[in-house]
Amino acid sequence: MNILIVGPSWVGDMVMAQTLFQCLKQRHPDCQIDVLAPEWSRPILERMPEVRQALSFPLGHGALELATRRRIGKSLAGQYDQAILLPNSMKSALVPFFAGIPKRSGWRGEFRYGLLNDVRKLDKARYPLMIERFMALAYAPDAELPTPYPRPSLQIDPVTRDGALAKFGLTLDRPVLALCPGAEFGESKRWPSEHYAKVAELKIREGWQVWLFGSKNDHSVGEDIRQRLIPGLREEAVNLSGDTSLAEAIDLLSCADSVVSNDSGLMHVAAALNRPLVAVYGSTSPGFTPPLADKVEVVRLGLDCSPCFDRTCRFGHYNCLRQLLPDSVAEALQRLQGNVVEVH
Repeated sequence: MNILIVGPSWVGDMVMAQTLFQCLKQRHPDCQIDVLAPEWSRPILERMPEVRQALSFPLGHGALELATRRRIGKSLAGQYDQAILLPNSMKSALVPFFAGIPKRSGWRGEFRYGLLNDVRKLDKARYPLMIERFMALAYAPDAELPTPYPRPSLQIDPVTRDGALAKFGLTLDRPVLALCPGAEFGESKRWPSEHYAKVAELKIREGWQVWLFGSKNDHSVGEDIRQRLIPGLREEAVNLSGDTSLAEAIDLLSCADSVVSNDSGLMHVAAALNRPLVAVYGSTSPGFTPPLADKVEVVRLGLDCSPCFDRTCRFGHYNCLRQLLPDSVAEALQRLQGNVVEVH
């Protein structure tokens, strides 16, 4: 049985999609799973043993380009028994339709009747978690999901990990605190730089080193955190934001003894690497996309105005993050350090 998955467009969602792949493998041990997704997602998919191959989707988020979708669909004709769509858009249903895949499954979305022939109606109360909504597509519409739920688990090649360490001149002679201070969603997910800097200072004084991760857009935030450290401590923090590829960031995150992250894609990567993780929530809620790992501390204030899920604070104060003080995160880190978690 060959299955084509049309993958999501965000890092965290792609990590969580592994729960669907795991369910499919449980139901159909011999099935072959290919994932059609943006090229940036290849490093994530290559670290999922359930996936046979990542198929690069060349169109940007939101682009229709009907002729291109038809061409891609025709190139995949005759290769798959089922397609499962994780996005809810009409555009995402076009390639499986043009490919003529016999069974095309997905949640009811925008104008997809006819494009899909296994259309599911989502009961949000029954499936409050995103992973439940992914996993349910592996089963019949009324089936109960098996428990315990599978968790994303990215597999690391020690050779590529060692290559990334060598490339950036990093060593593991001291414990590593990884900080992920960015969030593509917007300012309402970003814990303040001064709070991150305080946590970094505390751990460096305990003999740790600090690695900062993120995209090119997060490089200035990483530098801001470093510059808030006094000379002598600043040298123990390395800003890798924007310098690593996603593949290198994943491999280096697997070396972390603890991670502090905003609610972001890298938070889900760290969880899928089973790193001890402190997840900082402000405008969003762990009730929909919580980090899935053995050792996780979720830190949030739960103000009356949160979660609002807005990209920017409607009141302009960002109190859900600013008033969440470094001591709370430092204490959560201490609670996590009871047992050493081995690198995969």
